[in-house]
Amino acid sequence: MRSRIRENRLYRFAYAASLIARILTGYRLLALRRGRMPEAEYERRLKDQHRRNAERVYKGVLHLQGLMIKIGQTIGSRADIFPEEYVRVLVRLQDQVPPRSFRIMRPYIERQLGAGIDDIFAEFDRKPVAAASLAQVYRARLKDGREVAVKVVYPDSHRLVKVDLGILKALIWLESRFNSYPLDPVYDELAANVPLEVDMRHEAQAMEAIAAKLAHRDDVVIPQVIWDYTSDRVLTMQYIDGIKISDVDRINEAGLDGSRLFVLVAEVYLEQLLSVGHFHADPHPGNIFALPGNKIGLLDFGLTKQFTPEFHDAFRLTTLSMFNGDNAGFVEGMKASGFKLKHDAADSFVASAEFFRGMADPETYRDKELVHALNDAWVKASKNNPMVDMPGEMTLAMRVFFLLFGLGATVGSNVDLSQNVIAETALRYAGEPARQQKDARPLAV
Repeated sequence: MRSRIRENRLYRFAYAASLIARILTGYRLLALRRGRMPEAEYERRLKDQHRRNAERVYKGVLHLQGLMIKIGQTIGSRADIFPEEYVRVLVRLQDQVPPRSFRIMRPYIERQLGAGIDDIFAEFDRKPVAAASLAQVYRARLKDGREVAVKVVYPDSHRLVKVDLGILKALIWLESRFNSYPLDPVYDELAANVPLEVDMRHEAQAMEAIAAKLAHRDDVVIPQVIWDYTSDRVLTMQYIDGIKISDVDRINEAGLDGSRLFVLVAEVYLEQLLSVGHFHADPHPGNIFALPGNKIGLLDFGLTKQFTPEFHDAFRLTTLSMFNGDNAGFVEGMKASGFKLKHDAADSFVASAEFFRGMADPETYRDKELVHALNDAWVKASKNNPMVDMPGEMTLAMRVFFLLFGLGATVGSNVDLSQNVIAETALRYAGEPARQQKDARPLAV
């Protein structure tokens, strides 16, 4: 009964709205009292407010579950933007989401696989090794001795996805009453791709497709699919154990090279984006493992994206121009991609180029004020000349850049990043011939 209430669209919308209102009210009241207290006292209270609100968001998204957890995960991986109190609390959502009971999940798994767990597996750990927004993962061993991970979509995930997409559409409609920022393409992109995250056969296909395109790399490990024990809602794959890529202390303790791993992450994702045009589009740190030998393992391919050849060409031009300082080329690439501004002024596009150049530089994250200044300049330029149309395909691509920016903020002060890794790597892959075939088509669903 309780879960049914939680799945109700009106209830979820009201709960999320009341949470946001409570957070904004707290900040507003503190701002009104700021003039009557010393600056040090205000800063202390502001940090307390951040911490309390982060805990509210954490509890709220765990209560609602579904796509709301993904929002919390995104905040927890964006150390370049959000206060450290939010990141410290919400990073727990990457690998500490409370799991569902095995008593509920076992019969569901057996129905999906068409056989009893004891008939398929020699061992099956009842405690999940990971629990996320839409699924949880168990460790098991097949009868032939292979160690496997069994990813199981929650029984109610497909319903929550539909409800949350409806809420997102309503929020976008409300936003459009006050601002002109074109979020409909963002919604359309998410609505087309997010439901595929609960389709385990599609995830298995995507995993194999990207593994094939990265097969030339011996420094990247992608789990092998065990098709005999994979269904619509259950994915059985090779088990991979490692260290979360943002856990710098554990990486150092294991004798791994944090700088080299960060460079590798940048290389692998920018190769996917710029050379291949087909990429892993849910790149929060909980899905990237540091492995022995300074390799990385990529997990969770529920959300992937394959560019159209036309967009891929425009995206490559935009990226190449952005990082080599060719502002005219950047403007050409942005327009070819499908970006349109209210006023046809190149200066507004150039402001975006300057923002991304700055955010790609690890040195930026050594100075929080510089990060804020870059954000403020970009916001100001956007307000002066708002965007009226944008390509939906850019939505998931930007998640990759934001991952790299967030990792840069996390590791930038802990490892030696003597070069602008993101810019140099992007220039290399954008300048090489694309490997995407011109007749490329999306994966079959």
